Amino acid sequence: MYQYLEEEYDKLKKKIYKMGSLVEEQIQISLQSLFEGNIELASSVIQKDKKVDKYDVKIDKICQRILALTQPVAVDLRMILSALSINTNFERIGDIAVNIAEKVEVLKDHLQFLKEINLESLAENTKISLKNTLDSLINIDVELAYKVISFDSTIDKLYNEIFEAIAKKIEKEKQFVEAGLNALLISSNLERLSDHCTNIAEEVIFLSEAKIIKHKRFPESEQSGTEENPS
Repeated sequence: MYQYLEEEYDKLKKKIYKMGSLVEEQIQISLQSLFEGNIELASSVIQKDKKVDKYDVKIDKICQRILALTQPVAVDLRMILSALSINTNFERIGDIAVNIAEKVEVLKDHLQFLKEINLESLAENTKISLKNTLDSLINIDVELAYKVISFDSTIDKLYNEIFEAIAKKIEKEKQFVEAGLNALLISSNLERLSDHCTNIAEEVIFLSEAKIIKHKRFPESEQSGTEENPS
């Protein structure tokens, strides 16, 4: 039974890592298609979403099989609970990539507008957060996981700045109302992506330290190993 359990955990980890890499690629391509106005690239993101969904189902099935056949406890149970949560967050990140790709058609003639509102800065910072999230998960790097959580405040600040920039732009130039609303939807999706990264980082900490830190945020300068004890 122990060998079976080890084999199942190995399958589970590999599927999660592959799914994480896939959704990271999806986000990168969707953002590239957005800022280049490349409809063909955007279409490839939408088509590949089925692959993300397949990973989602496979990971759920492995977790259900382990729970049904081995009744895991302690560390093993933490792994399953975290895997289910991480899987859900990755699947939603995949959905965000599709949401962005679906806006390429309506924004392809407004690339200068996207630059003016500084959307690319939000996108780049979000990609950094996602990369760090994956690295923290693969290496069970608690320090990096705390940094991901702290960095969410930077993403929120950028989102708020873009919101204000869009509001001012469409107030002065009514022809940008449609582009502004679509750009705002993308900004909101990127802000949510950062939230999903935070959720995954919290699971990394839960896996490593058995600490639940939901709804707790840390200053960007704060490192892991902090003596704060979430109550």
